[in-house]
Amino acid sequence: MMSGLIAAFIAGFLAVLVFHQGVWAMFAAAGKTPAPAWDMTPSGPLNVPQVISASFWGGVWGVVLALLLPALSSRFGYWPTCIVIGSLLTSLVALLVVFPAKGRAFAAGWNPAIWIFALLVNAAWGFGFGLFYPPLSRLI
Repeated sequence: MMSGLIAAFIAGFLAVLVFHQGVWAMFAAAGKTPAPAWDMTPSGPLNVPQVISASFWGGVWGVVLALLLPALSSRFGYWPTCIVIGSLLTSLVALLVVFPAKGRAFAAGWNPAIWIFALLVNAAWGFGFGLFYPPLSRLI
């Protein structure tokens, strides 16, 4: 069980670096994000680069998703669970909990562009998690 959770953390961490930030880069190239992809700006109390902080939390979400997968994937399928549940849970927590905790508007002021952005980058994260998790769980 522990090795599966380690694999899930690594899968979630890598999914941020490759997929989440890859989609973020596409939005940034179009001038639709306030910050660049793979942002190295120090963040939080530990002053780690923003991208490392986001990747750490992607790893934590990977563990959460791995714990939900057995119940949800048997009902909805592996890929829909990874992509849809991964996107929804992470976006809802970001917009409804993290934004207000950081002094930003609750639910991003219900701005549809921010919601769509959040759902898309987090769906990419879910896809990346789904891709990385099986081989990592076999390796670890």
